[in-house]
Amino acid sequence: MRTPSVTIVEVAPRDGLQNEAVHVGTPTKIELVERAVAAGINRIEVTSFVNPKRVPQMADADAVVAGLATRDGVSHIGLAMNEQGVHRAIAAGVDEVNFVVVTTDTFNRRNQGVPTFESIAVLSAMTTLVREHGLLTSVTVAASFGCPYEGEVKISRLLDVVERVVATEPNEIALADTIGVAAPSDVSARLDAVRGLIGNTPLRCHFHNTRNTGLANAYAAVEAGVESLDASIGGVGGCPFAPEATGNIPTEDLVYMLDRMGVITGVDLTKVVEIARWLEDKLDKPLPGMLHRVDPFPGTDVA
Repeated sequence: MRTPSVTIVEVAPRDGLQNEAVHVGTPTKIELVERAVAAGINRIEVTSFVNPKRVPQMADADAVVAGLATRDGVSHIGLAMNEQGVHRAIAAGVDEVNFVVVTTDTFNRRNQGVPTFESIAVLSAMTTLVREHGLLTSVTVAASFGCPYEGEVKISRLLDVVERVVATEPNEIALADTIGVAAPSDVSARLDAVRGLIGNTPLRCHFHNTRNTGLANAYAAVEAGVESLDASIGGVGGCPFAPEATGNIPTEDLVYMLDRMGVITGVDLTKVVEIARWLEDKLDKPLPGMLHRVDPFPGTDVA
């Protein structure tokens, strides 16, 4: 069932940088996006339109989008949590709006101030508004594999949330392992369960490497036929509202693995490694990714 190609959704500009304590300037964020595009990455989560008091690193969301070049075939994604964020995202000129709902009420309250089903209740109106402006919508179901506050998330609870999300008719649904607790068997089981509810809606996965299982989980998702995976250059990232939610899976490490598997990504591995090294210099600290520390192994194009 393995998919022959995978779309990499680059999340470093948003999910990667949002948890950084040191302020990252707007020009650096714009350059990060432009470098990713030059490396062949065509879907990029560029920012989030959220309360800057809660996520100060994203206070320049409008300026970031305004500074990006518009290109055919490149989708700039903005995250929004509420109607105000949706209006800001549309006005800023993003191509796609991503919403987040959390499987558990405790985490959803911490993240969005209301329980899960209350978030979903207003989601339908927001997705309709985005579609009326000709933009794409996606919904990320956070903590699909486990919650930092409530612990294990039962598959029955995940299915209940996903079923309600499907009713809002997004263009895509993503399952997120927000705190990096999943194992490959969890990924396979939950993807199988969810597919019975989503029909033809495309499915994406978002993994964190908190417990060093991120790439293994990405492998399991690809073997299960998932065609889009989130990743973050250098492995930067984390959720400000989830304790110990450390970095996303590194884009360069993921691309290397997929290249060796013969899975097409369209991403230039050498350029992504260069970006990771550049970003490490900009953030002035070692990044958790592995591949940017070594020279790429010869013969990675084994397709």
